Amino acid sequence: MTLQYSSYIDLLRPVPKRYAVLYDFMMVLSGSLILALASKISVMLPISPVPITFQTLAVLLIGATMGSKRGTLVILTYLAEGAAGLPVFAGGLSGVACMLGPTGGYLLGFIAAAYFVGACAERGYDRNLIATFAFLTAGNVIIYLFGLLWLSIYVESSMVLNLGLYPFIAGDMLKIVMASMVLPAGWALLGKR
Repeated sequence: MTLQYSSYIDLLRPVPKRYAVLYDFMMVLSGSLILALASKISVMLPISPVPITFQTLAVLLIGATMGSKRGTLVILTYLAEGAAGLPVFAGGLSGVACMLGPTGGYLLGFIAAAYFVGACAERGYDRNLIATFAFLTAGNVIIYLFGLLWLSIYVESSMVLNLGLYPFIAGDMLKIVMASMVLPAGWALLGKR
């Protein structure tokens, strides 16, 4: 049995259009709150200006479960909340200055990663373990690329990988493996109903 839904969030979307818009709004707002909560689990490393958080996992799951458009809107909403002064960034930080600081590139990478991962999920790649692992890994690489390029403005180029990549690889791979098992398993369960 093939499911006709492009994302998990589409499963619960109300049919009447007047409710669908409200539903999408609530999902985007909820996603931005989940991302803000993921930033609260934050550990600063003494060697890096980049904290360890659950934000990357949240971004990947938001893209995969909400799709490219809603996933991107979630990230843009989250960034707007932070720019407006709400303490949604790692360490309870907020403001445009924070967005322009050493971790600003990772925040920009969230937008591109959510869109990419959402587009992959909409094409059904999240129904297979290997494909899910591949596109989630690629989504994480997108975050790293934006983050490392931006970080290179603030630190010596010889230190960029030591400060912005190497300390995070093992944890991010563990998160990706977990998400890669959960997403296809969820679709498999839904397909049996």
